[in-house]
Amino acid sequence: MKSTTDLNMVNAYIPGRAEVGPVTAAMIERRDALLGPAYRLMYEHPLHIVRGEGVWLIDPEGRRYLDIYNNVASLGHCHPAVTEAICNQVKVLATNTRYLHDTILELAERLLATVPETDLAHLMLTCTGSEANDLAYRIAQVRTGGTGVIVTDTAYHGFTDAVSKFSPSLGVTVDLGAHVRLVPAPRLYHAEGADLSERFTRDVEAAIADLRRHGIKPAALIVDSLFTSDGILPEPAGFLKGAAEAIKRAGGLFIADEVQPGFGRTGEHMWGFQRHGVIPDIVTLGKPMGNGQPIAGLLATADALAEFGKNSRYFNTFAGNTVSCAAALAVLDTIEKEGLVQHAARVGKLLRDGISELASRHEAIGDVRGVGMFVGVELVSDRATRAPDRELTTRVVNRMRDKGVLLSACAMGHNVLKIRPPLVLSAEQAGMVIEVLDEALTGR
Repeated sequence: MKSTTDLNMVNAYIPGRAEVGPVTAAMIERRDALLGPAYRLMYEHPLHIVRGEGVWLIDPEGRRYLDIYNNVASLGHCHPAVTEAICNQVKVLATNTRYLHDTILELAERLLATVPETDLAHLMLTCTGSEANDLAYRIAQVRTGGTGVIVTDTAYHGFTDAVSKFSPSLGVTVDLGAHVRLVPAPRLYHAEGADLSERFTRDVEAAIADLRRHGIKPAALIVDSLFTSDGILPEPAGFLKGAAEAIKRAGGLFIADEVQPGFGRTGEHMWGFQRHGVIPDIVTLGKPMGNGQPIAGLLATADALAEFGKNSRYFNTFAGNTVSCAAALAVLDTIEKEGLVQHAARVGKLLRDGISELASRHEAIGDVRGVGMFVGVELVSDRATRAPDRELTTRVVNRMRDKGVLLSACAMGHNVLKIRPPLVLSAEQAGMVIEVLDEALTGR
């Protein structure tokens, strides 16, 4: 039986829908018995992966799959600089933040140096982006005395109890908090010529007013700066500024969630919020920081953090350990040495331009958008009405998987192909993505 949560996954494995073979079926049965019913698998025919190498994931038979979905491996799977840093550090020292060590201090200095135009002054480390957003919300509550949170209508900010309450993309089975207000995501493709900056600012101001009307003091506006789960919505640059100013006027904090857009993925700056000319009070970071090693965290202004730091002790046993910090430093070194921000801009443009060219012969492609190594392809059943085509999106995702290219989908209509490859994707590999997408849309 299809569960309610499976309805919210455009590419979920649905038991009984497709023949998976006896070996895979036995592994799925064993997994279900051991891990329980809450986990989900991707694709009609789930993958068994035994090795990762750069942009590739490899199955037991040696078949290689081009991974253009997993942004956590920001430098590609098993990048030698990161694995070497981890191995070298774990042989010397693996301990926590209650002892002095240089690696965490160097990491803080390096990360804060990427935001010189802001008042961001401190780094706090966690293990995951969910933890980072949870911690950011705690800080916002202490700083403002409020609890109200404003997010976009298909946002995802994490899975902790607090953060899941303002992650509407988790679906109707996960209740939103009474202190949460949703605003429409800034969908330029569906804006009918409206001024998105003015509209988004107005919507945030209305949400602030509604919170206050119900006796709820605003604590924060938190947005993924590329609105990833909302459908990858980067344009027009600068539209976030009015909304960020509105929440600050209301006494709340502006939190830029950089878990998915961060670490050079935009091909313009290190962080997605920088393309909007906004000044966050808190910036949250995710596991791309360590290329998959469990390290994440936040950057905060001294003002945002002062009262929380005075009255709350923060300790997270694994977060900020020497091994994770070494991995994160290796990521920063590699982004700089290999020029990966510029590379993301160049190859990302090739990818977008190539997919845009496909739109001339595939009516289902309604919109192609993105920035750097982040591309959204909106599939529609009718270009005139721009109606979402979820069924086609599911078929395309699974056809591409069968042809050796892994991606997924997002947005309220579950109809935007979500392409976020490792930053090291080559021009040749981008060409492979375009070719396979063409074949998947054709039905070949």
